[in-house]
Amino acid sequence: MYRIVEKRELNPTVTLMKVEAPAVAKKAQPGQFIILRVDEQGERIPLTVADFDPQAGTITIIFQIVGATTQKLNHKQEGEFIQDFVGPLGVPTHTQGLKKVAVVGGGVGCAIAYPVAKKLHQLGCEVHSIVGFRNKDLVILEDEFAAASAKFRKMSDDGSWGEKGLVTDALRGLIESGETYDRVIAIGPLIMMKFVCQLTKEFHIPTTVSMNPIMIDGTGMCGGCRLSLIQDGKRVTKFACVDGPDFDGHEVDFDEAMARGAMYRDFERHAHEETCNLFRKGAAENA
Repeated sequence: MYRIVEKRELNPTVTLMKVEAPAVAKKAQPGQFIILRVDEQGERIPLTVADFDPQAGTITIIFQIVGATTQKLNHKQEGEFIQDFVGPLGVPTHTQGLKKVAVVGGGVGCAIAYPVAKKLHQLGCEVHSIVGFRNKDLVILEDEFAAASAKFRKMSDDGSWGEKGLVTDALRGLIESGETYDRVIAIGPLIMMKFVCQLTKEFHIPTTVSMNPIMIDGTGMCGGCRLSLIQDGKRVTKFACVDGPDFDGHEVDFDEAMARGAMYRDFERHAHEETCNLFRKGAAENA
C-alpha cells in the first residue's frame, strides 16, 4: 500500500498527487513511468513520473480525469492509500551532453515535459520552454517551467494566457530569429507532436517525442501501444512502453498512432460515466 501525502487540483480536470514510494523515488528519472492500481479490483494504468524526491521518498504523478480509473484515483484523499505503485519503468529521456534544447509541451503533456526541462536545467543546459493550452483555465506548472527555463514562451488557443497561437508558431519564431538547438523535445497530444516534427524536419533539428499517449497496460503484453517507425525506408514495429516512451519524432508514423489511439475513446467515455454514476449513488446513499 502506498500513502498519498499530497493532493492538489491543478485545473478542473487535472490533479497532482505525491505518493510515498521510496524504492521508486530512489531510481526514477525524467521520461519514466509507473503502473498503479487504485484498489484490489482496479485495472492497471501507466502514469508518467512528473517529479521525484529521493530524500523524501515521494513520486509526483499528474493525471487527467478521463476514464474510470482516473475518476477512482481522483476520489482518493491525502492520507489514504493506493493499492499498487510499481516502477520506474521505461527508458529515461536522454539529457546528457545537450547544451541548448527547446522543450515543447502541450496540455497535460506538460506534466511530462516539466521534469525533462528541470533535469536539463540542473545539468547546465540552456532550456527554452514553449508550452501551450487551450485557455488560461487549463494552465498547469507555470511557475515550475519559468524556474527551469532561460526563455519561456506561453501560448494559448484563445489568447487568454501568453500569446495567441500554437506552440509551433512560437518554435518557428525562435528558430527564424536565429536560435539554434541541439535537440527539440516535444511532449503533448499526438497531433501537436506531429506538427512539431514536421517543423523541425524542415530545419534539420533532431527531435524527440514521448509516445505516452498510446500506452495502455505499460508492459508490452497487450500490444496496444505498438507503433510504426520508418527507418531507412523500412517499417519497423516498436512498443512505446518497453522500447520508449521516447522516440525519434522524424521516424514515427503519427497518422497510424492517432488512428489507433482513437479506438478506445468511446470505451473510456462510457467507463468514466458509469464510475461517476456509482460515486453519485454512493454519495446519495450516505447523505
